[in-house]
Amino acid sequence: MTQATSGIQLTDAARQHLSALRDKQGKDLCLRVGVRQGGCSGLSYMMDFEDPSNIQEKDEVYEYGGFKVVCDPKSLLYLYGLVLDYSNALIGGGFQFTNPNATQSCGCGKSFSA
Repeated sequence: MTQATSGIQLTDAARQHLSALRDKQGKDLCLRVGVRQGGCSGLSYMMDFEDPSNIQEKDEVYEYGGFKVVCDPKSLLYLYGLVLDYSNALIGGGFQFTNPNATQSCGCGKSFSA
């Protein structure tokens, strides 16, 4: 696992896949991770690439070997300790969220309650 002094952690598999996706876009982008209302458990994970110039002063920024993960302070209340993993398995593959703050998660793992 790639380690940073952080509240959000990326596994090596997640970092490698995210770096490949970023490289396809041909820009130096960071990953914004957050939470929004929605999903079958009440809160949904949100991930999107973003231009580093959009990083706000209050955002938490975690760096993993040149790859930046950004999270706003409100979302970090729900995400602190999150481990983001990636699997290329044909069944059940994709990004996986392991959130120690989640009291309940939906079957697909993309939404939770806290």
